[in-house]
Amino acid sequence: MDSGELSDFNFFEDRGEDMRGDWHGRGGGHRHGRGGDFGGSHGRGPGRLLEQGDLRWLTLDLIATQPRHGYEIIKAIADALNGHYTPSPGVIYPTLTLLEETGLIVSEAQGTKKLYRLTDEGRAEMDAHAADIRAAKARLEEANARFGGSPAPELVRAMNNLRAALQVRMSKGEISAAALGAITAALDRAAGEIERS
Repeated sequence: MDSGELSDFNFFEDRGEDMRGDWHGRGGGHRHGRGGDFGGSHGRGPGRLLEQGDLRWLTLDLIATQPRHGYEIIKAIADALNGHYTPSPGVIYPTLTLLEETGLIVSEAQGTKKLYRLTDEGRAEMDAHAADIRAAKARLEEANARFGGSPAPELVRAMNNLRAALQVRMSKGEISAAALGAITAALDRAAGEIERS
């Protein structure tokens, strides 16, 4: 399998590139590089575990179960993977836009958020592609199984602390060359120690 890089602990960090073909996968084709659908980590991870278009089927299936906001879809997929990885908003929201543009879902403004619902056309599309949806869900379960179920709580806490520390530092404004060097050196040291553990 091909593998790309993970960024910010995200499984789907492909910046929406999978969305550039049309609904049935014609057009731009799948791009590799940073992530793709379920990228592995620097060639050492599980590889690409979802097929092109799977994220759209999973998103549709979640909305069919109940109307959802974008962040609820992100959380549902993260929960399905026991928190090992979280889909990037930069992939989920383009997926929702595509589904809405093709008439498969509609959105309703709720303050600053949107609630997405399945349309009759979306239901018909799901019925016509029930086998594709089952296959996408099976690949999601396989991905979770490969990661061995829920990670240890202390590992999740440490990962969240790292993410929070990076976000806080980046929110403080421009990072000097010296600070950037110190941050990347610390991250590289931590990565090396984890690999050797």
